[in-house]
Amino acid sequence: MDAKRPAEMKLTSVNVGLPREVMWHGTNVATGIFKEPVEGRVRLRKLNLDGDRQADLTVHGGKDKAVYCYPLAHYDYWKRELPGRELPAASFGENFTTDGLLEDSVHIGDQFSIGSAEVIVTQPSGEPVSTSPSPRGRSWRRR
Repeated sequence: MDAKRPAEMKLTSVNVGLPREVMWHGTNVATGIFKEPVEGRVRLRKLNLDGDRQADLTVHGGKDKAVYCYPLAHYDYWKRELPGRELPAASFGENFTTDGLLEDSVHIGDQFSIGSAEVIVTQPSGEPVSTSPSPRGRSWRRR
């Protein structure tokens, strides 16, 4: 078997945010999906980025899920699916918006240098199985 090294990745945006309570279908829920791009260096710690927290630690965050990456290439798909909606960086709750690296070229155990940090891919992101609130008024569903 020929082992392939993942393509070179470019980090296009670093995004952080704190959980907040929102009304969702008549119920107050805590969500950490609201993230904003930040300028400059951001310290990556064992559990998350400085300035970032997760609302539901049973499925987000922790030492094996300290950051969530999402490819810039997928934004074009969502712009077609959600016409007329603004989709700035961090629209999908990602900590790292990446370019040049798609899921099919990344494997558990792959290592990357991001600034002075060394990161290791520990697990794939799960797809949302239920709808949930998002910063731009969308519902997430399996498609």
